[in-house]
Amino acid sequence: MRLEWTGLRRPSVPPEVAEAIDPADGEKLLAWARDVGTGATVVAGRHRLYAVAPDPEGARVIMSRPWHLVDAGSWGGEDGILKITWVDGQRPTRFQLTELGMFPETLRERVQASVVLAETLDLGGRRTAKVVVRKDLATGGLLSQAVLGPGVRSADPGVAEQVSDGLRRVREQVGLD
Repeated sequence: MRLEWTGLRRPSVPPEVAEAIDPADGEKLLAWARDVGTGATVVAGRHRLYAVAPDPEGARVIMSRPWHLVDAGSWGGEDGILKITWVDGQRPTRFQLTELGMFPETLRERVQASVVLAETLDLGGRRTAKVVVRKDLATGGLLSQAVLGPGVRSADPGVAEQVSDGLRRVREQVGLD
């Protein structure tokens, strides 16, 4: 996929998409891209990530999730596939994007803006977990999260204790405990 520079840093979100989202106070729609497979528009807002599907009765929001629930986004520039993984363990979301503008960079910036402090835990045997303090970008509230690495279960011996200790450390460092 070849990307073309439009000369615009932030092209406007299509009006029907912005109308479907109806941004709340303080929300600003920053960047967007189209999903080739569904025709949906994926929008990076200041506080949330949205997907808006075309509909004969008007565009409708099919996904609206706060940035602090995004674990990571991986971009396959050649095929245009964006894979978003979620902190809550929900199945990864995939989009095949076109008309990118600044969407990939904005997604990365918004996810990073929500991370206050992160620590990777070595659980032994090449297993890891991540403990993170994140900010809800809409409210400014802080919350802590634990994300287990591939093949790690909370029921594995010692995992719950190590994760609990890690969460306590990061929470303490930001004044949550």
